[in-house]
Amino acid sequence: MDKGQAENKKEETESQKLGKSLRVERAQNVAKFRSEVPFLDGPLDISKFAGGSSKQCHTVVGSSSGLRVSDALLPPLNSHDLLSQFLRRLLLHRDDGFCPVYSNHMDSSLLLSLAPRVDVYLPPRKRSRISGPFLFKGDLFVRPKPVTIDVLPDECLFEIFRRLPAGQERSACASVSKRWLMLLGNVRREEFYSNKASPALKLSEECVVKTKEVVPLVNDKKGQVDVSDAVSKVDDEEIQSEGFLSRCLQGKKATDVRLASIAVGTCSRGGLGKLSIQGSNSSRGVTDVGLTAIARGCPSLRDLSLWNTPAIGDEGLVEIANGCQQLEKLDLCQCPLISDRALVAIAKNCPSLTALAIESCPLIGNEGLQAVGHFCPNLKLITIKDCPLVGDQGIASLFSSTSFVMSKVKLQGLNITDVSLAVVGHYGKAVTDLVLSGLQNVSERGFWVMANGHGLQKLKSFTITSCRGVTDLGLEAVSRGCPNLKQFCLKKCAFLSDKGLVSFAKAARSLESLQLEECHRISQFGVYGTLVNCGLKLKSVALVSCLGCKDVNIQLPMVSPCKSLHSLSIRNCPGIGDATLAVLGKLCPQLRYLDLSGLGGITDAGFLPLLESCEAGLVKVTLGGCVNLTDKVVSLMAQLHGSTLELLNLDGCKKITDTSLVALAENGQVLSDLDVSKCGVSDFGVASLACAKQLNLQILCLSGCSLVSDKSFPYLVKLGQTLFGLNIQHCNALSSSKVDLLLERLWQCDILF
Repeated sequence: MDKGQAENKKEETESQKLGKSLRVERAQNVAKFRSEVPFLDGPLDISKFAGGSSKQCHTVVGSSSGLRVSDALLPPLNSHDLLSQFLRRLLLHRDDGFCPVYSNHMDSSLLLSLAPRVDVYLPPRKRSRISGPFLFKGDLFVRPKPVTIDVLPDECLFEIFRRLPAGQERSACASVSKRWLMLLGNVRREEFYSNKASPALKLSEECVVKTKEVVPLVNDKKGQVDVSDAVSKVDDEEIQSEGFLSRCLQGKKATDVRLASIAVGTCSRGGLGKLSIQGSNSSRGVTDVGLTAIARGCPSLRDLSLWNTPAIGDEGLVEIANGCQQLEKLDLCQCPLISDRALVAIAKNCPSLTALAIESCPLIGNEGLQAVGHFCPNLKLITIKDCPLVGDQGIASLFSSTSFVMSKVKLQGLNITDVSLAVVGHYGKAVTDLVLSGLQNVSERGFWVMANGHGLQKLKSFTITSCRGVTDLGLEAVSRGCPNLKQFCLKKCAFLSDKGLVSFAKAARSLESLQLEECHRISQFGVYGTLVNCGLKLKSVALVSCLGCKDVNIQLPMVSPCKSLHSLSIRNCPGIGDATLAVLGKLCPQLRYLDLSGLGGITDAGFLPLLESCEAGLVKVTLGGCVNLTDKVVSLMAQLHGSTLELLNLDGCKKITDTSLVALAENGQVLSDLDVSKCGVSDFGVASLACAKQLNLQILCLSGCSLVSDKSFPYLVKLGQTLFGLNIQHCNALSSSKVDLLLERLWQCDILF
């Protein structure tokens, strides 16, 4: 190898080493750049690449382009070349709208000196703009907060909302957020500018009057609307707010947000007249906040019911008293936080109150009732139940102030004594309906004094339940002190006997309806004496669960029957048997409505004479649970009373078979309601009903009829042409496919399956 070849080989070796070192240096620069700026998402500190030898530049780099730094963008060697080419490509090839801050491209200041060997030229644009979402200050960056209307305090939003016109504008604003909804709900109607003629609206209206031209105010599809039309629309909305809308919230739906929505939504749609809140949401139930929204947005409210609302207290009801002064009816049930303070506010601010019901409110007592009696002269209906703080003082003050107005009274579960009943008997001059229940502290003397007070002359309906003071003496006094009494109901009066009942019947000549329930000292002899000695107006007698009635064979003397009695109901009295029915048949020849439910002791022997003695024709007969009656009874009933019988209930009469249905199909001319649930009828009986020519059934109950199968399907379809209701529950022989077909065919009929 000669000298020249050796030198060449040496140069190649040195060039290879140099190339290798350059590649290593380039790889290091690439790695360094990628570690410094993997994406164009942050600030670019030029001093890092310029070596810090020149002045430092602060800039803003946007991230919208998502430009990825690749090897093609990187210069081969030093950091000055690297930065120079990077900035040149960044400024000349971005497509995201990045604009320089200089406008004159001839100005030498446009040349940004980054280092001794790097100059960057910034081309001109029309205007400057920053597209990046971040602002940089040194090494920190801050995301700018969006400026929205929510930054305004409640006071400013309140002033904005009160200038909104009624209707869709307010509803639209209320739909934005709960905050806006609650703010709108707290604006009183008189605080809205639309309720008053705003200065701008007045000025525009004056311009219209002066020029006598139509001034365009709003452009719509139909044309232009003048200012006078706008004013008339506002007036019309106010006139229409008469409070005829009704709303009811139950259970989970009862929340403050819904009440605020009702307050805003009903304001321009006729006005809320009736509101009922039943129950409350367990997590976010109704509170004073929701009731305040109703009070401020619904001044037309006339009827308010609060049932089981444990979170509502005095504050909410006081707001109702101040904002809804047209309130006429108030019903408070299970409101443990409402006290006399709220009731006093209602009494003072709502003089039109005519009906008040208070139930299970432990904090309401005499003070509230005294205020109601003093400030509510038009009160006609009062119901007080299970309020332990109510005593004689409150009842006396209430009745003495409303003596000539109060017409309906219900007192239940109160700690009152004979004094209260004496006040009722003296001042109840306008009372027509009186209910006394669970008054354990009232004695026989209280009822006697009440009856002899000569104040209950207009009493027509009287109900006494679970009162120990009801005795024979007190009942006789009631019959004399209430000459116009028409309806009398005695429940759970353990000390009342046959003697007192007969004495009452002799004196109560205007009595039309008598009901005895769980009066166990009353026997069938008391019932016979009542029917014999009553006046000519008695139309209905009901005997329910009276265990003292025993079936005894007796021979009545020749007495005149009670021809005025049309309805007889004896239910769940196990001692009543055939002998009692035979006597009742003689005493009640004009029966039209008969109910003997639960009398398992009667048979055909006692019921057949009763059917034969009914001269007027039976219309409705209920024999549910009379398990010993057979087809003979139904056949004779269809034969004698088929032309008048409209309803027949044979639920649970197991001895009734298809024979009864055949008789009804032949003679039931006006029968519309038939119940043969749990009877022995089969497909043949259903077919007989379907083939009847004059039968026009509207309700048919076949529940529990195990012999009714798929064979009855075509007959049920035929009956369905007139049926409104069909009960085929527990008919196990009917397949589900046939039931589905029935639902499809009889779509107009209400089917229970």
